[in-house]
Amino acid sequence: MRSHPIVLFLSAFPLWASCQGRASADPLPGVAPVDSHPPLGAIRPLAVLIDSLHLDAKTIRFHVDKSERRFEVFVNDSLLKTYPCVLGEKPVGDKFFQGDRKTPEGTFTFRSKRRPHQWHVFIWVDYPNAESYRRYKERKRAGVIPVDKDIGGEIGIHGVPEGMDHWIDAGQDWTFGCIALRNQDVDEIYPYIIPGRTTMEIVP
Repeated sequence: MRSHPIVLFLSAFPLWASCQGRASADPLPGVAPVDSHPPLGAIRPLAVLIDSLHLDAKTIRFHVDKSERRFEVFVNDSLLKTYPCVLGEKPVGDKFFQGDRKTPEGTFTFRSKRRPHQWHVFIWVDYPNAESYRRYKERKRAGVIPVDKDIGGEIGIHGVPEGMDHWIDAGQDWTFGCIALRNQDVDEIYPYIIPGRTTMEIVP
């Protein structure tokens, strides 16, 4: 059961090339830019929340609800802040193999993070991990995955080209399997990610 949030604000591609579902700075087809963001100062930044509530930033963890396109920040068992996100082009179901354009499900840590990056920042998710390999091998034995398909990798959290935050506001999934956030939002979480330690749970 999810605990009650102490504070909740609804604010509100790849390390290499695997997540480049959109390579240009053109708007998504049929989607007009959205200019209705509240000013950055109108919503308290994550750092301010952590400091004002005297929270231990090392206990931060993330929870991604794929069906709701919601990226949640928890400190211990308390929900601290929520951001909108978008997923792989085929958002329903776990990632089976490279090229299926699905966002993996499960619990992960992070391998590394880097900025600047062509997608603003790139935070490399530890996919595939041991559980990912276990599922992959089981599905291959069952014949669900073709024998010539690899498990894939290079999944991460990233932003968008400068000025393209409306790609996230539109709620239209477009990555190759990564989780994309608005640039101002990914900047808020970036300092608190400790590779090999910070965890993220991704659920259907």
